[in-house]
Amino acid sequence: MRRHRHSRSLARTAARTAARRRPQRGAAIISALLVAALAAILVSGMLWRQQVQVRRIENQRLLAQGQWIARAALDWTRLVLRSEADTAPGITYLGGAWGMPVAKTRLSDFLGQIGETRAQQGADTWLSGSIEDAQARFNLRNLVSASAPGALQLNLTQIEAFARLLQLLGLNGQLAKNTAVYLRSGLAHSVTRFQTGTTPTGATGTASNTANTSNTSSTQQLVGGAGGGANFTDNPGLSDADTNSAVAPLLMTSVDSLLDVPGFTPDTVARLRPFVTILPTTTPVNMNTASAEVIAAIVPGMSLSSAQAFVARRQTVFFHNLADVQLALQGAGTPQSSVDSTLCDVNTSYFLVHGRVQHERAVVDRMTLVWRDPLTHTTRIVRVRDEP
Repeated sequence: MRRHRHSRSLARTAARTAARRRPQRGAAIISALLVAALAAILVSGMLWRQQVQVRRIENQRLLAQGQWIARAALDWTRLVLRSEADTAPGITYLGGAWGMPVAKTRLSDFLGQIGETRAQQGADTWLSGSIEDAQARFNLRNLVSASAPGALQLNLTQIEAFARLLQLLGLNGQLAKNTAVYLRSGLAHSVTRFQTGTTPTGATGTASNTANTSNTSSTQQLVGGAGGGANFTDNPGLSDADTNSAVAPLLMTSVDSLLDVPGFTPDTVARLRPFVTILPTTTPVNMNTASAEVIAAIVPGMSLSSAQAFVARRQTVFFHNLADVQLALQGAGTPQSSVDSTLCDVNTSYFLVHGRVQHERAVVDRMTLVWRDPLTHTTRIVRVRDEP
């Protein structure tokens, strides 16, 4: 009897001990699962970050390769412009080889035509683009002329031409003068942005020097590059009599800069964009490539319908010189006795090169302004802008 009780007591003790160990064993399993899950999360995070980093490096490599391909395509374009000028010197017309756009084509097709052994490496690369005559548009830089080094004056003839272009497009012609004034101020301050108007001997340039500058000294302010270390100011352009704003205007480098001119809106700029440009120097309009609106604007007394007839006649034969242009203007019914060579020409020095390179995942859209020397036919890159 006593043994039976003892055995039952041992059984109850063992059962209580097993019951106490069972929760500890479950907690250990849960802890192990949590540690394993945390380790898996950390490892997967590290692998994901590593994959993102590798992907970023690959994208940078593809983009760099695409940019180099775009640069090579631009060199080929410059060669086309130079060879075209060698073939037909002094004339730029729409029927030239430069005016033929390049449709979307594989790079391997170009390489295969020249017998490149590694042509298949360009099977995933596509090229497309076109060349545009920049002087087919009205150059806003013509609104300001320099009769002497450093002396900037408004060109009334060009202002009237720009006003006619605005009116032909259904816009306010008064914006022409606003554009000319803003452009002149930007050109002036681009040279003397940190210089005062007067530099008296032995005086130290301060902000008060600029504040005391009069209208007569504002002409001197256009002359830059010869100032010493004592003619600088921290108040640039704020006291210029020709400036209506309290901020010195920036130099206009693109059509989008018109948004800074009072009176222009995004819709106005979008309407003007196909017909105007801003080039580094004053240039005439190429009558072989200009649109009817631009031609009607630069030729006094010419209507839009006469300009359209002029363009239609130009499709059959291009102009070799200004004498041909004068005959064509007379044939279009324009009361024009002579052609102004500062307004019209048959040759072009500035071209806009539009290029697109699609290299696997990388896409490079680029617009380049190229200048071609009218004498030696060599080309220079003026500026490059990546398009969105």
